[in-house]
Amino acid sequence: MKAAIIFTGTGPILILTSYESFTDPKFIETLSAKGIKRFIACEIPLERVKEKYASTYETIMNDVKQVDDLRVLDYNGHNVFHNFSFSEMGKEIKYEPQPI
Repeated sequence: MKAAIIFTGTGPILILTSYESFTDPKFIETLSAKGIKRFIACEIPLERVKEKYASTYETIMNDVKQVDDLRVLDYNGHNVFHNFSFSEMGKEIKYEPQPI
């Protein structure tokens, strides 16, 4: 399981995912289905997410049933942005669809 802050056009969200990579085509498809076509992802240490979101984290984890899954843990951008320092964020991964 991985955790990441996904910076979108409407602000940051915190997600949990079982996908191995933030560039996995199925991960990108899943975000696209949620209306997120372009993003910057920064991995966050899972232990820090567990500390900050204790019971919410447990509730979400109990709902993750599939191998390839994605759950939004927090969509309050202000909260997400201020819960983690830049030093806790991994290298950013940028994605945007190729023009057709």
